[in-house]
Amino acid sequence: MTKASDSAAPRRSPFPPWLRKRVPTGGEARRVRDLLAELRLETVCSGAHCPNLPECFARGTATFMILGGTCTRSCRFCAVPDDPPGPLRDDEPGAVAEAAARLGLRHVVVTSVTRDDLADGGAGHFARTIRAIRQRLPKAVVEVLVPDFEGREADVETVCAAGPDIFNHNVETVPRLYPAVRPQADYRRSLDVLAHALRFAAGRDRPRFTKSGLMVGLGETHDEVRAVLADLRGAGCGIVTIGQYLAPSPAHVPVARFVEPEEFAAWEAEARAMGFAAVAAGPFVRSSYHADRVYEQCTGDVTA
Repeated sequence: MTKASDSAAPRRSPFPPWLRKRVPTGGEARRVRDLLAELRLETVCSGAHCPNLPECFARGTATFMILGGTCTRSCRFCAVPDDPPGPLRDDEPGAVAEAAARLGLRHVVVTSVTRDDLADGGAGHFARTIRAIRQRLPKAVVEVLVPDFEGREADVETVCAAGPDIFNHNVETVPRLYPAVRPQADYRRSLDVLAHALRFAAGRDRPRFTKSGLMVGLGETHDEVRAVLADLRGAGCGIVTIGQYLAPSPAHVPVARFVEPEEFAAWEAEARAMGFAAVAAGPFVRSSYHADRVYEQCTGDVTA
């Protein structure tokens, strides 16, 4: 028989202490949610079940996710549904710009699902969104986090020609784990996307930086992470983020281990020693988490 005192005992969190954070409260988060609902906009914050959503919404910011709310790929780390995608919203670029302006954003981050069903992978839609933001917020920093466009250089150039300040494409994990984690992606192709964006920027003023991110806690080794960082530097990548993988559900790839904060600090120091212009590493770090503050490391500009 279960004792009453046992049944009343609080449930123990499956996460270590450094992965528990206080959820902020306040009216700003509600304002962000209401605005997104009014303009019918998706965010990666909600779509990917990001643990930082309450904090970021409470700061009055969000990462916009364009091209719909469903993905044509089935990465086993991601919570975004892989249902058949719908048609693009012609008014979505303007809606993103409207939301960014009403939120008063000075650093706007736009990402997307992967749309392999589109001839250009959605590159033209990205370009229209960048231009719409520039028209409404000419002084804002614009950061895009793009899919790999199946390696098509012309699509990378379409996005870059629209003039984002930061061109981000995540490698996500070490190459050995791609078959289990990103079965429809290719590690070398992702590196080539980053390298081509930088080549295209040569002689132009934008994009100023390329950026990438990876998750740890999936079963990678220290040497493998070090090799990925070296490969990113070899591709000219200037900004890198490293964060803890958290499984969105039991159906996703399980967490192999929880990386301690001291190890993240060591990775940050090592990445800086490799020559990255900006590094963010920590248990809650995600590609767009405090993206404005990360960019400040590169420019010295105050964007928040």
